[in-house]
Amino acid sequence: MRDDDVRSSCFQQLAILCAQFGEDVPYRGGLDRGFTFRGERVPYLNYQKGIYRARAQQGPAALSIQTSSHSPYADRATPDGYLYAYRVGTGGEHDNAALRAAYSIQVPVVYFMGTRPGWYRPLYPYFVSDDDPGTRQVLVTPGVMHGPVDDQEPGPLVDELERRYAVRSVRARLHQARFRGRVLPAYRSQCAICRLKEVRLLDAAHILPDGDESGEPSISNGLSLCSIHHRAFDSNLVAVTPECTVAVSKRLLDEQDGPMLELLKGFHGRAIELPTSRRLHPGRERLAARYERFLAAS
Repeated sequence: MRDDDVRSSCFQQLAILCAQFGEDVPYRGGLDRGFTFRGERVPYLNYQKGIYRARAQQGPAALSIQTSSHSPYADRATPDGYLYAYRVGTGGEHDNAALRAAYSIQVPVVYFMGTRPGWYRPLYPYFVSDDDPGTRQVLVTPGVMHGPVDDQEPGPLVDELERRYAVRSVRARLHQARFRGRVLPAYRSQCAICRLKEVRLLDAAHILPDGDESGEPSISNGLSLCSIHHRAFDSNLVAVTPECTVAVSKRLLDEQDGPMLELLKGFHGRAIELPTSRRLHPGRERLAARYERFLAAS
């Protein structure tokens, strides 16, 4: 049996949860609620292990898999998807049988990818598209929902170019999500410039871009910024000096364009909010290099 009814209920209620929290959903107060199927509460995942088959299911295949932000397994990305390792230890073979069954009968699963401790990004529908018992790992690839909005059906992405594009897009977003998961807590989940604390409006901004030699996704190369200040920072309309003060471009300072711009201009010269620990402060050399670019653009 495929348990299509259980999977459909899972996907539908997970979409509602994602609409509430955004792309990343907390386990506590979010995923731990589970979903309702025929009047019963069904967990989305097993928080303690990676491969999960619900008791409500009649078929043999897993409903979901997960990789936490501190997973001991060496899951890694490929151009076509993610290599997901079999579980080891007591009870592992039972879970591995559920994982392999998802491949043999080709049913969609949810892939919960940890972006920071206690938070997951639900990716669905995903399919186990290959199984290698020799290396004890499977290949998990993205699928797509077909049909009208109120009656969609999951299916695999057959076109190779579409599938690889989907994998690249997810990898890029996950990279940013995990970077965000390190930077925002360091800044106590507020904008370093305006102190806004609405997490859904906060981003992790790179001081130096990924492509730069010193542009790695470390906390010292990041700033917690609200969406507006992040956009202004990336556009060289706002900068942070090596002394950790805000600089607004001369062009904006000279403009007259209503209360929002006046509010933005009001942060010029103010000190940013810094992490409590000095080792988490933005790197001075990185700030200096980025500030030079700001001055050149101004």
